[in-house]
Amino acid sequence: MEADAPGTAEAAPTCEVNGIDSATKLAIRSAIAFGVPMQVDKAYAEGITNLAREDLRYAEELGYRIKLLAITRRAQNGIELRVHPTLIPAKQLIANVEGAMNAVLVKADAVGSTLYYGAGAGAEPTASAVIADLVDVTRMHTADPDHRVPHLAFQPDQLTDLPFLPIGDVETSYYLRMRVLDRPGVLADITRILADREISIDAMIQKESTEGEDQTDIILLTHKSIEHRVVEAIARIESLPTVRGTVVRIRLEDLS
Repeated sequence: MEADAPGTAEAAPTCEVNGIDSATKLAIRSAIAFGVPMQVDKAYAEGITNLAREDLRYAEELGYRIKLLAITRRAQNGIELRVHPTLIPAKQLIANVEGAMNAVLVKADAVGSTLYYGAGAGAEPTASAVIADLVDVTRMHTADPDHRVPHLAFQPDQLTDLPFLPIGDVETSYYLRMRVLDRPGVLADITRILADREISIDAMIQKESTEGEDQTDIILLTHKSIEHRVVEAIARIESLPTVRGTVVRIRLEDLS
């Protein structure tokens, strides 16, 4: 891998590529943000191995870029804890983070949105972070235990028991790509399935079929919907005789 030589990627980058490394860090951030026990096993992790070149191209056509995001959010019925490829508007600053750089976007009640940006890989940035952690641990060890800020920001007796949402209960928007036969009525069948599950369409692209072929791509962007409804709709769409193969689903966040 090209990223191995400068130390940008681990020697065995499986945990990075599959989102496990991001999920572990996200569990720490969630504990600091919301005062909940750190529970890595509650995080949903989906990596980048299934991303296709055409989805990157279609996302660009629609004004988006695809990034591997780690998202934790306090929702009405619990806390979201999820890592997955995500379409985000190309105009957002975080959409333009490239290479070994990382960014953390924080939205708070009083200050609004703030962005923290810097090197997230390589020998020197990693060494700097490790040393900073050691200094912090040493300072905590020598401080008065009754008058110090804990590592995870909350004292143990102040932690809350807010539930973590399973991925099926998360509400977000979606990018859907499907290969279909180029025949009348195909799009009507697909939109009817979505409407039956209260999934509304925000934007759509239907590509022209190439000469000599009877198949084409349909790309849909949806408004916000509950994940399990989208999964049910996808299963129904894939069962249509006019749909070829599996439906590609990538979650979408506008980060507004």
